[in-house]
Amino acid sequence: MVTKYARGSGRIGSFMKKHILLLTTGGTIASLPGADGLAPHRSDVMERELEQLRTYYDITVKDVMCLDSSNIRPRQWQDIARAIYRQRLDYDGIVVSHGTDTMAYTASAVSFMLPNIDLSVVFTGSQLPLADMLSDGPDNLRTAFAMAASGKPGIFLAFDRKVMLGCRAVKVRASGFSAFESVNSRYAALVSNQGLVINEGVIPRVNGPARLCDAISEDVFLLKLTPGLSPAIFDALVNMGCKGIVIEAFGLGGMNVLNRDLEGLRRAVEAGISVVVTTQCLYDSSDLRVYQVGSRLLELGVIQGRDMTSEAAMTKLMWAIGQGMSQKEIAKLFTLSLAGEITPG
Repeated sequence: MVTKYARGSGRIGSFMKKHILLLTTGGTIASLPGADGLAPHRSDVMERELEQLRTYYDITVKDVMCLDSSNIRPRQWQDIARAIYRQRLDYDGIVVSHGTDTMAYTASAVSFMLPNIDLSVVFTGSQLPLADMLSDGPDNLRTAFAMAASGKPGIFLAFDRKVMLGCRAVKVRASGFSAFESVNSRYAALVSNQGLVINEGVIPRVNGPARLCDAISEDVFLLKLTPGLSPAIFDALVNMGCKGIVIEAFGLGGMNVLNRDLEGLRRAVEAGISVVVTTQCLYDSSDLRVYQVGSRLLELGVIQGRDMTSEAAMTKLMWAIGQGMSQKEIAKLFTLSLAGEITPG
């Protein structure tokens, strides 16, 4: 086994600098103004802030891609996961800079693609570019590097002096600096006057060797339920070749379950589509056992999303289908917490 804290480490004062890898993917944090608005650039625009961080860390920077996060798709999730896995043994921790719009999806997907990851991988970004004098980027980078150097294994997202599990993060503000919240889970760490305070109870447990399982399916659809939604939508999704559906239902998982409305959903399940039901209520859990309407869904073979975020439910289903799992295997998988995405019990 590779001994960490040795490769490339320099000494500062009486302690050794941790060797941290920064993987850049573009996003607002690395953007500069242009004729058509802000556009992402390579890592050279980050050098001023990195020079300050190099006082505390031995930093290596590698550009993985240079994209607005709105343009990041599942194939880019795979590129990021592969870069992390390939280089994880050479560093004490990894920071991934990323645009905020889809960062929660990427962090969640990578959480499933890298089971038992054995070091801290921390996603971060900013609401204002580093080139802006008032940018929140420097503070977010400091938090991310501190978490990456902690040695706590897992996929995390750091923003506004808070660190959360990647599979629990949701973007809740488009412009405010407190852009992300940890939904239905405590923060993994917080920055206070005591430094980085880590909540050990939130850190995922490693129960085997780190693996790369990056196969993923794009044939999954996220459907927000509305009153009067036509049940024909399910037939349309079957005809599109959809393999999975995540439904954001009402309250604890309520849906229209009059006979006419159930038939389309029944046909989708019978066609082999895995259907996961979550709730539109951000801070709560779906529980199909409470009401009669939910019980009828369970009889059809619908899967409970429990207290997962929509991002986690979506990426977990995409990942499970990509791994070649059957409907029954996927249903079983959704009772298990792989990376902290479900609250036990």
